Amino acid sequence: MNIHELIRQAQTLQKKLLDMQEEINKKTVEASAGGGMVRVVVNGTPEILKIELDPTIVDPNDITMLQDLIVAATNEALRRAKEMKEEEIAKLTGGIKLPNMGII
Repeated sequence: MNIHELIRQAQTLQKKLLDMQEEINKKTVEASAGGGMVRVVVNGTPEILKIELDPTIVDPNDITMLQDLIVAATNEALRRAKEMKEEEIAKLTGGIKLPNMGII
């Protein structure tokens, strides 16, 4: 294999990774806390798209619990978004870890 072929293959892989990133950014993941009473939806960017609260969880006398559940659900959704990206990239690279190419 000559250097030109190696460069061409690297460029092809980079294009595939960028295309995959666009697709990942469109996908969503969801996480919940408090038995589903707080639900957070995140896309692959990751960006929070939606926070849903079961009305029965809103207790003016216990705002701290609600805040904790929102943080827990949000962190879990962000973790799942990162995991989704890693899984998609691993499919393309055959599990080979690549240096950060602006993808994750």
